Amino acid sequence: MPQMSKVELYAAIRRDHRDGMKLREIERTYNVSWRTIRKAVDSVRPEPRKKLPPRATALDPYKAVIDGILQADLDAPRKQRHTLTRILHRLVEEHGADISYQQVRRYVADRKPQILVESGKAPTGAFIPQTHQPGMEAEVDFGDVTVKPAGAWVTCSATRSPPSC
Repeated sequence: MPQMSKVELYAAIRRDHRDGMKLREIERTYNVSWRTIRKAVDSVRPEPRKKLPPRATALDPYKAVIDGILQADLDAPRKQRHTLTRILHRLVEEHGADISYQQVRRYVADRKPQILVESGKAPTGAFIPQTHQPGMEAEVDFGDVTVKPAGAWVTCSATRSPPSC
């Protein structure tokens, strides 16, 4: 049987149950337990997936140190700011951290924009809707256009503004 989404599975189970198929037969047909069949019959939509709590990482004790380094770099000249490699070396040398480059890279990539916004040195995200009235603005490419305005074909050149015919 082809793989189907949970919504499709629930719909198929409900349809077969409504048509009088036995629960054991539904279990065998869709390879599901009786609990899944009960959930499908009782509810139109499947329950949302449970969110797992974030797991602790080896980087957790050093996040405050990395944040301090990134905040100190806000006032430093561009050439004197810490690179990812330098941050990793400092954590290993000064704190004896046993972490990988990838862990530091992912954390800094997520955290650096947040620190910039918190310090007021980056925009929080702006959206300016642009509204244009129909026919008020137009964009023209360069080239020639052949039109028939009064029954006769005329070639207009769009290389100048406004186009000349």
